[in-house]
Amino acid sequence: MAHAVPVAQLPVEAQQTYRQIQQGGPFDYAKDGSVFGNRERLLPARSRGWYREYTVRTPGAHDRGGRRIVCGGQPERLEACYYTADHYASFARIAQ
Repeated sequence: MAHAVPVAQLPVEAQQTYRQIQQGGPFDYAKDGSVFGNRERLLPARSRGWYREYTVRTPGAHDRGGRRIVCGGQPERLEACYYTADHYASFARIAQ
């Protein structure tokens, strides 16, 4: 299971993305808010559509990079959010 990380210990860009998620946007990328399939099965099993992913800007990257925040629950009532710096190879639960 993913270890916990306080919001304040996330990279600044992840903290900004996390605040945008909590505010309901606006988001920088068209794919932000799209369904995350959890194909890697590293997060707790949930029904399809429960998880959504959001891009965390990566300084110097010419594309979306590999950093994401994945949140589960309803957009207006998130139940759990996770940060990945390595494009879904590992996750840390964001302590809320």
